[in-house]
Amino acid sequence: MMRGVADLIWPPVSLLSYEPVSAHGQLSPADWSKIVFLDDPQCAACGFPFDWPPGEGAVCGPCAARAPAFDTARSAFVYTPESRRLVLSLKHGGRVDGLAAFGGWMRRAGRDMLAEADYLVPVPLHPRRLRQRRFNQSLLLAQSLAKLSGVACDPHILMRRRPTPSQGGQSAKGRRRNVAGAFAVRDAAKPRIKGAKLILIDDVYTTGATLEACARALKRAGAARVDALTLARVVRTSDVLT
Repeated sequence: MMRGVADLIWPPVSLLSYEPVSAHGQLSPADWSKIVFLDDPQCAACGFPFDWPPGEGAVCGPCAARAPAFDTARSAFVYTPESRRLVLSLKHGGRVDGLAAFGGWMRRAGRDMLAEADYLVPVPLHPRRLRQRRFNQSLLLAQSLAKLSGVACDPHILMRRRPTPSQGGQSAKGRRRNVAGAFAVRDAAKPRIKGAKLILIDDVYTTGATLEACARALKRAGAARVDALTLARVVRTSDVLT
């Protein structure tokens, strides 16, 4: 009854537009076609999409030149001008009605790593940034995914021990320098992650610098495996395997 009244007052509209949909947290048929979902063939390490199947275990050029600190990374969809609106509506707009859908898409993208994971570890914000934003979008995504996958979300494993400037507009090397040493495992969490298989959760994979910094901290603390799973992934043509 209350749901029906709420829908009359706030009719459900698509997450990407104001087109009417049957329930909150959905995409309209037209908006579905605007989202580029990721699947194989992909780089075996970072999940960069290939245009053709290069063979089992193949990695992209950047990963061949420098293996990432995490074991594998996967993302639900490509970060495009259209999908960017989905990400920013959560990150900066606080729109949470898409979380169930986001969690479902991430579960599909990370189905292999989720099958063996012990914990989901959201990328933490520095307390100062958390006070400004009031929530951590990575934690919201991890909590949604935990409900759907049955893998426990633990936001008390990793901490950001110093504030870092925004990564926006920085080069890959600049991003790595920016987050170097910025993350640490909490002392109380070290016993439970020793030998554990963990999945880092974040909203966007850009260069992988943040995820790698987190993975290094977790592996130094004894994690056996650290994968990464994000909602979106930036794709650059210069990254394509040649």
